[in-house]
Amino acid sequence: MQFSTCFPVHFIIITFEGVLIHPIDLTIFIVYLLAMLGVGFYFMRKNKNLDDYYVGGRGMNSLHIGLSVVATDVGGGFSIGLGGLGFAIGIAGSWMLFTGLIGAWLSAIILIPRVFKLIGKHKLFTFPEIFLHLFNKKVALIAGIISAIGYIGFTSAQILAGAKLATATFPALGLQQAVLIMGVTAVIYTVFGGLKAVIYTDTVQWLMLMGGLIFIGIPLGYQAVGGWEGITTTLDPSFLNIWNVEWQQLLNWAITIIPIWFIGMTLYQRIYASKDEKTAKRAWFIAGLFEWPIMAFMGVLLGLFARVAVQQGLFEGLGYNEIADMDSEMGLPIMLRTVLPVGLMGLMMSAYFSAIMSTADSCLMAASGNVVTDILSNILPIKEEKLLKYSQIATFTIGALALLLATLMTNVLDLMLLSYSFMVSGLFIPLIAAFFFKKKDPQAAIAAMISGGSTTLILEVLNKEEILHMPWGIDPNIFGILMSLIVYLSVANSHAYRMR
Repeated sequence: MQFSTCFPVHFIIITFEGVLIHPIDLTIFIVYLLAMLGVGFYFMRKNKNLDDYYVGGRGMNSLHIGLSVVATDVGGGFSIGLGGLGFAIGIAGSWMLFTGLIGAWLSAIILIPRVFKLIGKHKLFTFPEIFLHLFNKKVALIAGIISAIGYIGFTSAQILAGAKLATATFPALGLQQAVLIMGVTAVIYTVFGGLKAVIYTDTVQWLMLMGGLIFIGIPLGYQAVGGWEGITTTLDPSFLNIWNVEWQQLLNWAITIIPIWFIGMTLYQRIYASKDEKTAKRAWFIAGLFEWPIMAFMGVLLGLFARVAVQQGLFEGLGYNEIADMDSEMGLPIMLRTVLPVGLMGLMMSAYFSAIMSTADSCLMAASGNVVTDILSNILPIKEEKLLKYSQIATFTIGALALLLATLMTNVLDLMLLSYSFMVSGLFIPLIAAFFFKKKDPQAAIAAMISGGSTTLILEVLNKEEILHMPWGIDPNIFGILMSLIVYLSVANSHAYRMR
């Protein structure tokens, strides 16, 4: 890092590896980070107990909850995944978040009323506590371990993915520097502020992302590629066809995304944070509408603009002469890096960091809740008055671990996507059984968790190593969920037969 100065002081310019960062961009970004930290320290003084820390005092309104849900759910996937889909297949990639809308609305109609019936009887903080009351302590413990592992991984994956995204867009920022900046900021305000800080920062972060893309990214990107004429004369017409997607892809998206609305710890924390059932339902309907069509089409359009830019030769100076030269997920940030002027670059940097951190902080809170409430409290006797302190320590420790993983590993994102599939295939069927099956068999639930998750894990590895290919291109997660269902029914029926 080099510092070059001239008089007066406000002309200070900071460069990393010879690449200029304009002081206006740097100032905007620093102000954003300080604001996030300020929110965390503000709510630190208001957290008096576990209710405040993990479920926001159970009195949050639907707008804040809804925006927090969509910010958490989309997060880095909006910045990376949707842009990549737009680059690869065009506007048909928007169907990915249509499954998010379906998942949100199904969860609002089917799941939330049943959760609130349970809330009326028990004081809940985590998702695995559902299993505690509907199965037994052992089932809840195993579910807590599975969920904690998944969310620790998700946190590190978001930090690393965000850092890579930031460095692709802003090459002046080194990968390790980006990881440390993002990780430390997210961990600090989450440790001190708890879920209220997370929800309120999510709201701000989502608004920043939307504002940045609506008023900066989309109009400048559209202008850079020559508007509608430039798009239609450059692209193959299939990229503008909403139906340009195979049924297998739709199925894979549905089976991957919809279940998370039923087993995601981050979502349960927001259900518990809602002041009543009506508020939670309204928040879920809000989140669904923002996911599709609003965020879905914005994300794929920006990725589509990036593809047009490559084909028009706008990135040749950066070494990207052909479509094959570019990672589809990096097209969007490189386009913005190319077309944004001074000042707006800092705003977009903040917007991107917002997208990633809104997911990272939620995953961190989820993992902390699992560790303290579902694991430690089931193993060690912890006095209620010390739970808040233990929770903050756990959040810091988990955050530090996630940050360490992000700095040491380069394939965290792939690993965590695998963990995600493991969690869904392991927990989805036991949850369905807990709420909808007449016979609730704890041993069957444990067997379903282990068999479902293991099946997905094995198939994912075999498929990635090209030892085994999935029929029709179907996601291994589907087979994991099916195995979980078969095992649950088999074990439960076997127990029922022996009891006759």
